[in-house]
Amino acid sequence: MLLFTAIDSAAEKGSSSSKSSTKSKDHFPLPDVHISHAGDAEKAEKASAGVLIIEEGNAVREARTRVGRWTQHATRRLAALGLEMEGIEPIPDSQRTDKRLYQFFFVWFSANANILTLSAGTVGPAFYGLGIRDSFYLILFVDLISCAFPSFFAIFGPKLGTRSMVAARFSWGYYGAVIPSILNVLSMQGYLVINTIVGGQTLAEASPHLDATLGIVIIALISLIITFCGCQVLHWYELLIWIPNVIAFIVMLIVGGHQLMSAPLINPAGPASAAAIMTSGASLAVTVVSWSTLTPDYGVYHDKNASAWRIFWYTYLGFLISSVPAHMLGAAFAAGATVVPAWSAGLGDGNDVGGLVAAVLAPTGRFGKFLLVLLSLTAPSACAPTMYTVCMSFMTVHRAFARLPRGVVAIASTAVLIPVAIVGARSFYETFVDILALIGYWLAPFLAAALTEHILFRRTYAAYPARDAWDSPAHPSLPPPWPALLALAAAVGASVLGMQQVWWTGPVAARGTGDVGMLMGFAVAVGAYAGARALGRRWGARGAPRVVVAARRVIPGMRDGEKA
Repeated sequence: MLLFTAIDSAAEKGSSSSKSSTKSKDHFPLPDVHISHAGDAEKAEKASAGVLIIEEGNAVREARTRVGRWTQHATRRLAALGLEMEGIEPIPDSQRTDKRLYQFFFVWFSANANILTLSAGTVGPAFYGLGIRDSFYLILFVDLISCAFPSFFAIFGPKLGTRSMVAARFSWGYYGAVIPSILNVLSMQGYLVINTIVGGQTLAEASPHLDATLGIVIIALISLIITFCGCQVLHWYELLIWIPNVIAFIVMLIVGGHQLMSAPLINPAGPASAAAIMTSGASLAVTVVSWSTLTPDYGVYHDKNASAWRIFWYTYLGFLISSVPAHMLGAAFAAGATVVPAWSAGLGDGNDVGGLVAAVLAPTGRFGKFLLVLLSLTAPSACAPTMYTVCMSFMTVHRAFARLPRGVVAIASTAVLIPVAIVGARSFYETFVDILALIGYWLAPFLAAALTEHILFRRTYAAYPARDAWDSPAHPSLPPPWPALLALAAAVGASVLGMQQVWWTGPVAARGTGDVGMLMGFAVAVGAYAGARALGRRWGARGAPRVVVAARRVIPGMRDGEKA
């Protein structure tokens, strides 16, 4: 990754490099560029003229434009304010010292204890015809398993100090990782569309002077501001923003509880079919598992020596304690809408989750309107982490994109987000299901390759030489891309057989199994990657771990360098 460093004029002292900025505990200092290549004198002369020096691997490039000088000045000023200016380069060990592991709980508790997670719970009753009882059993089962995936990947942040798509290079290869990086950008941008639609619809219900379009714009801009500030500001925001959401959920349960008691536990149209339950479960699982490509990004500054078990449990409980109640609450109110006319009118044709929430809170009068505003304005608790990862994933696609400041990428993401969300709001559930389908089918082989690489081949976080190999395509610790690409191709073939979508139903799903495409893709990808990777190592391919790990047992929570 590039390191943007302003080189101050040092002609009077005859120095060819600048002194580093003053570092503090709460700031993100810009690392110095030490020029040690041929032609140092010429580069130093250019540096003294106020040229921005950009280091990328072993290449040193100069930017003499006004934009370069403006970027230099702006970067220094923003860093002085404590805002994060780092890109996708691995975080140095000296900065990976934050011992506040409880942040892993709050960042993911807040990201899921909101109306967006509630809307995911409504899909089963509103779209697949599940009753309250079936929905509750399904939610509990799916969440208990699904929350383990993002929790496991959260460990990679502190241990490697790299962003999720940079860490993917250790299983997909340097160039192979471009594929999941692109897909992650598209998927997370799709999630942003869903999130801003729900937040905008809810805000529109708070006042007759607002509509969903204006609400979407407001939510998108708030998310942009938080993303621009960086990871530490996001952690601070997530530490507090869950409070109004939990209060609103409790009020909804108190106000609508007596009407829920009269709602049937089973859909009056009859019990849900096995196919409907499987397909609804797959959609719900994707909403949780898809966080796996985000969780590493928010632990890169935390203590690299922290227990992996502690990181896992903080993250797992943050997901589980927020997701299960929010999903169940959404399912209960969506199912109750079939027997409560006011709720059914609020939900409309099934595309206005904000209208459903407003109908539930209507008996509380102005206080309910106030809660609606809080619920909508806290939607960035999920939008901001998603937009942050969109930026990091986009910057990983190509070195040219890595030169862009994160703020510029965030602005571009917002410019795409707003018009797409406005159009998608007209058919929310169709948009929701289509986006989840895109995410689930590629996410299965991605997770399969990363998990198989870690469990079978590297076995310890010490086997990832992140700082040496992350931007070196020929590094011996980076595997060739073909094992992961083979796993992807095999997973796509298996998913096609098991998927059930409006535009395609595979032969396996047609037999009444429901959508099992993601499960089949994951299972096939594990076998394909393990076999191809093992053959590659036997034939002397790159990617063997740089430390001896074959004789070590894998003990979750074992610190780097410890013996079993």
